[in-house]
Amino acid sequence: MIRKATKNDLNFIYGLYMNPAINPYLLYEMMDLETFKPIFDDLIKDEIMYIFHFENNNIGMLKLIRKTFRASHIGYIGSVAIHPDFGGKGYGLQMMKEAINYCKELGLKRIELSTAITNKKAQHIYEKIGFKTEGIMKNYTFIESENTFLDEILMAYLVE
Repeated sequence: MIRKATKNDLNFIYGLYMNPAINPYLLYEMMDLETFKPIFDDLIKDEIMYIFHFENNNIGMLKLIRKTFRASHIGYIGSVAIHPDFGGKGYGLQMMKEAINYCKELGLKRIELSTAITNKKAQHIYEKIGFKTEGIMKNYTFIESENTFLDEILMAYLVE
């Protein structure tokens, strides 16, 4: 099940964002907890962070940002991550299916996301559930710690 994150989820979310295996694919550079806390507080205040919870375990997270005005039918999914202890067990696919269903409940007609061109595992999951590649965004993400840019694949799912 997907639920909105609460202040009680700080350590879980921080642990995912700062996990060395996951961090290169997410938005924030590595940082200590005190530096991350104001970012987390904004995510909670804006009500855009969600937790994927299954059988009494926090399994993963994602952000869902609803666009506004003429684009209010569009949701953007970002910061998608499954805790490494639960990787390779189909939870990523299950979380994304639940996210799509939640978007449908909200009345969204288009769901967008992007992923690093090097993140083949994520691309496979997104394609498997129906996301289509719409383009490549060149030099989209700058990884400061590696002094390098990554291209991102823009993908979308059209709700029927």
